[in-house]
Amino acid sequence: MDKIGFTYIVDDDPLYNFGTKKIFEFTSFTEKVSYFLNGEAAWEDFEKRMVEKEPLPDVILLDINMPIMNGWEFLERISAADFDHLVKIYMVSSSINQDEVDRANSYSLVAEYIVKPLTLEKVKALKSRILGQ
Repeated sequence: MDKIGFTYIVDDDPLYNFGTKKIFEFTSFTEKVSYFLNGEAAWEDFEKRMVEKEPLPDVILLDINMPIMNGWEFLERISAADFDHLVKIYMVSSSINQDEVDRANSYSLVAEYIVKPLTLEKVKALKSRILGQ
């Protein structure tokens, strides 16, 4: 496999989402991507997929600071959910606060904390790590 199957981007910044979309296209990062402007919209979709036995995302790029439901609240919900699909969550934030990095890394579903901005080089390296190449 040379692409991740299904990815969620959960971020309230439309400009960031547009840039990420372009980088994903350029790097052939994923087969399918869904964008959500807050954690609640992402959680509702994830929960619906669990109930309806639809494919769940393999990778979630999750911002911390968002309206309605932030990244921490989303992490609490998904961590408490009962599903048997390997999901790797990457916290993506402009914050370099060590407390936030440590907090993110305390969740078993969080694979890594990535500091914004997402660049072409960061996405290429992330893809290689995820795919084990």
